[in-house]
Amino acid sequence: MWRAALTELVATAALMFTLTSSIISCLDSNEPSPKLLVPLAVFIIVFLFLMVTVPLSGGHMSPVFTFIAALKGTITLARASVYVSAQCLGSIIGFLIIKSVMSNEAAHKYSLGGCVIGSDGPSSSITSATALILEFSCTFLVLLVGVTVAFDRRRCKELGLPMVCAVVAGAMAVAVFVSITVTGKADYAGVGLNPARCLGPALLLGSRLWYGHWVFWVGPLLACSVYYVFSLNLPREIFVG
Repeated sequence: MWRAALTELVATAALMFTLTSSIISCLDSNEPSPKLLVPLAVFIIVFLFLMVTVPLSGGHMSPVFTFIAALKGTITLARASVYVSAQCLGSIIGFLIIKSVMSNEAAHKYSLGGCVIGSDGPSSSITSATALILEFSCTFLVLLVGVTVAFDRRRCKELGLPMVCAVVAGAMAVAVFVSITVTGKADYAGVGLNPARCLGPALLLGSRLWYGHWVFWVGPLLACSVYYVFSLNLPREIFVG
């Protein structure tokens, strides 16, 4: 368990650094509306990290996947607690690295790549209610499309690891694309889908990053709970023909 937790810590730190740097680069590009660049970056990066970490620790790198895994009994509560702690610490380390290399101007402009809502951040028109709906809906979408496949052992065996990782990464990319498209804001980087990603910048920069921070925890965890109840009624196997 501790080796797997260390994998989660290192992988989460590396994911935060790579993903956040790429998203900020997309937002800071000359593209008038990076609606396709950000989801594409999310898909490629998440896919590669899943391919590496799934055989080692399960490839969670997010309290969302750890929470739903605990609900479905895939991992124990003790392992889930250790995983979430490792993910949060990994997020802090990843954003510490970003803060040390990012210019103060960029760090202030993009809030260190953190999750911002309210009147003082890049997503100035995103209210707490809108953010909560987006976090819940998009997280449920990822769980319905990605996790349903990932937790089906028979289907995983049939599809193979690369295809399963592609499905999960694709679901996350679609969720980000939908959130960006719905809001229609060029400087909005999309839903968090990962409470740990929002925690690191909030601890390092504070101030406006704490405003509505609860949304990025309540929304995904509520989606996990609803999905778990929904999944209990899903058919075990579907026979065609």
